[in-house]
Amino acid sequence: MANTPAFLTLRRNRDEVGNHEVPIRRALVALVSLFLLAGLLNVFGQRPGSSEAASTAASIKLYAPTRVRSGLYYQARFTIDARSDVKNAMLVLAPGWAEGMTINTIEPSPVSEASNNGRISLELGHIPAGQSYILFTDFQVNPTNVAFGRRQTVWLTDGKTRLITYEREINVYP
Repeated sequence: MANTPAFLTLRRNRDEVGNHEVPIRRALVALVSLFLLAGLLNVFGQRPGSSEAASTAASIKLYAPTRVRSGLYYQARFTIDARSDVKNAMLVLAPGWAEGMTINTIEPSPVSEASNNGRISLELGHIPAGQSYILFTDFQVNPTNVAFGRRQTVWLTDGKTRLITYEREINVYP
């Protein structure tokens, strides 16, 4: 049988006295596990939620997440219910909707798109009383974008008459 090397000792190598590697490894694994659990519990976002704003002329429902991560693709669904005739419906999105985001798709395509002092104006056309208009927008969060409490305002107008102002905030995690 070969001799035990001089640098190996029973106390340090078998009994691990004075060895702090194991608790450190366990603490790091626990930290990563807590981070993953927080993601599963939607702390960092992605899961969409519904919210609504209304006036006597119309209502707007938004189904979109309020917390997202960098690089994430997500969808926002705007449902406009006309309570009275909206002859020239315009959905106006504040700059917070496009800042640090890539707009991939807007479906169905609006009648026209324009810029209104840095705001995105989407002309939807005529929405008869009692009818609904559903607009889907697909976004991707730019990878370098980090924001907490970014304001995303939406206005629904009938021509130049503002019908609804809806405000919300979005958090973008790295």
